[in-house]
Amino acid sequence: MKNLKVNALRTFVPAKDHEVSTRFYQDLGFEVAWSGHEVNEMRIEGFSFFLQNYYQKEWADNFMVQLKVADLDAWWAHIVEKDLLARYDGVRAKAPEDYPWGLREIHLIDPAGVLWHIAQDPA
Repeated sequence: MKNLKVNALRTFVPAKDHEVSTRFYQDLGFEVAWSGHEVNEMRIEGFSFFLQNYYQKEWADNFMVQLKVADLDAWWAHIVEKDLLARYDGVRAKAPEDYPWGLREIHLIDPAGVLWHIAQDPA
């Protein structure tokens, strides 16, 4: 078999207002690792995605990303402490909850309508 080693797998996340979404993700804990023409690479602990200056409502409203974390309660405290829901139009969140599929999750909708499943494996 050929060497099919993978070095990264990243998605392109839409932004309705690129500057606002960049600030939102920085407040959430990501850093801008690289910025180019219409795209920022947003990174946290070696994981990243591309935040693109592109928006199509139907696509953004059906776009989902999962972020697996070690301490979901700490993430919820961070979201509350940063007051993200009040500071950014359109941002909504659902507090940590256990789901029948075996994960504990926060559901966080970003300024463009992208749904993040911030999840923790069961203890």
